[in-house]
Amino acid sequence: MNNDLRTENVTRENVLKLLSDNEVASVSTAETAPRLLDGEEYLDLEHLDRGVQQASKLPTVITGVLPRRTVHKDTWGKIVALLGQPSRPIKPI
Repeated sequence: MNNDLRTENVTRENVLKLLSDNEVASVSTAETAPRLLDGEEYLDLEHLDRGVQQASKLPTVITGVLPRRTVHKDTWGKIVALLGQPSRPIKPI
């Protein structure tokens, strides 16, 4: 296994370990949704190196992603810190 792939897997595993049981259930429920909401922030768990992404107006397949709305704001902050990225505040609707 190359180092990049190993690092990505370890990071994905570490991200998932930060989730509470309720958040895991919420993420599982979100995976059945047809798409992410326009502008919604998420992480692609298969491509964590891309960091926090935003869904576009085009339908975004939700399989294998962690939508921000499915986890507590403190958990999201821990995940973003783990990835080494600055956290962006949630924009009011």
